[in-house]
Amino acid sequence: MSKLRHTLQLLHGGTLSTRQIGAALGISKSSVSDIASYARAAGVDWALAQTLSDEELQARLYKPPVARESRHLEPDCAHIHRELRRPGVTLQLLWEEYQQQHAGQAYKYSAFCEKYKVWAQGLKRSMRQTHEGGDKLFVDYAGQTVPLVDASSGEISQAQVFVAVLGASNYTYACATASQKAADWVASIMGALEFIGGVPRLLVPDQPRALMARPDRYEPSAHRLLEELTLHYGLPVMPARPAKPRDKPKVEVGVQVVERWILARLRHQTFFSLGALNRAIAALLADLNQRAFKKLPGNRASAFAELDAPLLRPLPATRSIPARARTPRRLSTCRPRTGRTCSGRQPSSLPGASAWVRPPPPWCAGRWSTASIPSRDTAPVWA
Repeated sequence: MSKLRHTLQLLHGGTLSTRQIGAALGISKSSVSDIASYARAAGVDWALAQTLSDEELQARLYKPPVARESRHLEPDCAHIHRELRRPGVTLQLLWEEYQQQHAGQAYKYSAFCEKYKVWAQGLKRSMRQTHEGGDKLFVDYAGQTVPLVDASSGEISQAQVFVAVLGASNYTYACATASQKAADWVASIMGALEFIGGVPRLLVPDQPRALMARPDRYEPSAHRLLEELTLHYGLPVMPARPAKPRDKPKVEVGVQVVERWILARLRHQTFFSLGALNRAIAALLADLNQRAFKKLPGNRASAFAELDAPLLRPLPATRSIPARARTPRRLSTCRPRTGRTCSGRQPSSLPGASAWVRPPPPWCAGRWSTASIPSRDTAPVWA
């Protein structure tokens, strides 16, 4: 017999006080008084209690709790999370705006922060970083490759897939290159900048030997082509530490997304050129950036237009022309028809030495004459 039923039985006898009933059943006298008052309110006496099961008797005496209507309006945590990515926006500012919008129905600041904190804990909790709009562009190459078939010989080569992701909006860019050499890195980064239509505050790459002349945890030295790129676009480089993928989590996730939503869809197709492969990637990339977020409102494209695009610096008027390392046999001099001159030095004689050469500018007539002046340090530098 349950204590609830036993209490009603002893109360029905009328020979014991509430204190004595409590002592006999091992409960307090106030609990005995509460059971008596609940029974009177529910109209349950000992005769009716005998016909009810323990569960039915419990339900008769103790009604289910009724949720009290709160006069407070819940904050939009997804909106708060997105607004915190804007430069200078704090929880204090967002709470003040929330309080002005819902005067008399807004939570206090401590409860407001606590509710957002609980909501944010539902997101991935591994080394959480806050990214501001227009701040960082994360770049990397995917581990997965795409086979390219030479139509004439049937030889198969592996195309490398470059991925770039903006920190605040997750706006993603991808393209295929023949290799992962320094020229491919630089050309892909320039393609990413042109794709987003501006220059962010920082570039965050890995530390491959193609980009870093001397990789280091604290003071890495950039490759010459990367230095020229940063100078031309005014884009400082902050490389991730070696073997620390959590320094660039955005592009690590971006690589996984590109492999799942783009490369996996292309697995049944055969490509004979990089151009055809890049056209197929571009078509699926537009669909990827339009896919809705799961936990936040909008998609990558809408978040980019709202968060990143207004804060990007404009691109330079001209595209950077990367130099290439060659081993010249004869030094070439340019004879432009426009009256301009190509700057360059006549270095000391050292046949067979490596040099950095750059294609002529568009205004150059393209007529070349050669002179037997090999280069040790530099080739003509086109202004």
